[in-house]
Amino acid sequence: MNYDVIIIGAGPGGIFAAYELMIQKPELKVAVFESGHALNKRFCPIDGNKIKSCIGCKSCSIMSGFGGAGAFSDGKYNITNDFGGTLFEYIGKKNALDLMRYVDEINLKFGGEGTKLYSTAGTRFKTLCIQNDLHLLDASVRHLGTDINYIVLENIFAFLENKVDFFFDTPVDSIEAVEGGYAVKCKDNVYECEKCIVSVGRSGSKWMEKVCKELNIPTKSNRVDLGVRVELPATVFAHLTDELYESKIVYRTKQYGDKVRTFCMNPKGAVVNENTNGIITVNGHSYEDPSLQTENTNFALLVSKHFSEPFKDSNGYGESIARLSNMLGGGVIVQRFGDLIRGRRSTPKRMEDAFITPTLQATPGDLSLVLPKRLLDGIIEMIYALDKVAPGTANDDTLLYGVEVKFYNMEVEVNDKLESRYKGLYIIGDGSGITHSLSHASASGVHVARDIVK
Repeated sequence: MNYDVIIIGAGPGGIFAAYELMIQKPELKVAVFESGHALNKRFCPIDGNKIKSCIGCKSCSIMSGFGGAGAFSDGKYNITNDFGGTLFEYIGKKNALDLMRYVDEINLKFGGEGTKLYSTAGTRFKTLCIQNDLHLLDASVRHLGTDINYIVLENIFAFLENKVDFFFDTPVDSIEAVEGGYAVKCKDNVYECEKCIVSVGRSGSKWMEKVCKELNIPTKSNRVDLGVRVELPATVFAHLTDELYESKIVYRTKQYGDKVRTFCMNPKGAVVNENTNGIITVNGHSYEDPSLQTENTNFALLVSKHFSEPFKDSNGYGESIARLSNMLGGGVIVQRFGDLIRGRRSTPKRMEDAFITPTLQATPGDLSLVLPKRLLDGIIEMIYALDKVAPGTANDDTLLYGVEVKFYNMEVEVNDKLESRYKGLYIIGDGSGITHSLSHASASGVHVARDIVK
């Protein structure tokens, strides 16, 4: 079966590439291959009652399937070059922002109308942060919410369903350069195309490394982000989240000079499990619908780690720490901040006595047995710094879930078209190591689609 374009991965990059191809040149024959399920079949069996922890599904519905890992996220599209990836280094700052705004328009068109666009520019909190040695990054933030984000994805899929051939539950084994294009090899069939777009997300990082080795595509080591997810009463951060919704705050520690940052803030949200290559880590979601909201806010505190000689496997380092957490806690560990600073583990009794109800059932334990001292010292220092702009952050009952790990693919060598050393083979989205967010990944999909059409 021959196609003009084959897209590997139905996350944001792949979806927006397919959308733009159909808008610009609907006569193209396009196929999308996705290792996970169709959107309506994506379901995590954890219900909190009969099934309380990850059972290791063959395909994790939280991480894979139509919509990618972002399908059940809180649907935050950060329109900025200050964070979320380095796409602007390849395609230019203005072009990157223009594409992100274009993606925002599409999301509004397909069900996101009425959602709020927040902005940190010119806010009084920027001054408050800098007075306390914290740095609030600039961004416009479109918050769809997990519920509205799902509706947008449903509508985009309905638009594409009869225009594009979708192959769900169909992992791609390898890509081979052949005369006139590429052969995409699956378990039972081989499909050929003239152009190939690879958009496999962070969960496809190991597969991407394998393909780059097989095709001799140069890569360089990327970072891994390690830390915890903080959960506290929503009132503590309400003065920030009501106005900004998402506040990306960076702090440089006094002890080591490491940068610690907030990430993925979810006002009135819920903490959730993630399964990446069999490793259970933690993340957070939030909803636009008030009936689905909680009384807690959660966000990550992350420290980035880069490695060079002689050790280059940043993801392997992150995996080893996450596996240690899984070994000690059978999954995610939760600890009260007061217990952590007193050097004692949290117990079920101490958790029951806390003035906060956790939104995720996790194993009470001791994060100091999991996270390296340097990382944990930085996180503790950051919590005390945040307490100055959001009093209550450093309360004894603030919950820390561990570990949160953001795996990044090795950064793949591409040109300003996001094209590899092979003409017509594009590598985009978070799987490229270049983008780290919904907005950047989506924009990269539009960028390569326009190049193909041109």
